[in-house]
Amino acid sequence: MAKLLTEMLKGTLEGIILASLSGRPAYGYEITARLREQGFSDIAEGTVYALLIRMEKRGLVDVEKVPSEKGPPRKVHSLNSQGREYLEEFWGTWSFLAERLEQLREGGK
Repeated sequence: MAKLLTEMLKGTLEGIILASLSGRPAYGYEITARLREQGFSDIAEGTVYALLIRMEKRGLVDVEKVPSEKGPPRKVHSLNSQGREYLEEFWGTWSFLAERLEQLREGGK
């Protein structure tokens, strides 16, 4: 099951991270910790950082460097208007897929 879960997460992790940021801004480690608390225990921190960089380049999140008492400044990510639009599209697509999959599970009704 772990391998299947990993494969399925590849296509949805970006939306999951944006959904996490819709509640409040966060830095990479904080996002990873939140997701792990919500049951995504196998998510690698490096994967989250790579996706945050990609989302930053695509203009889906804003980044602010905030001083840290424990080391270099942290990059705090927040959802911007383009990211909110993308997240709405993600949820719409997710609902569509979930409904179709449920129909298939019920025997194609």
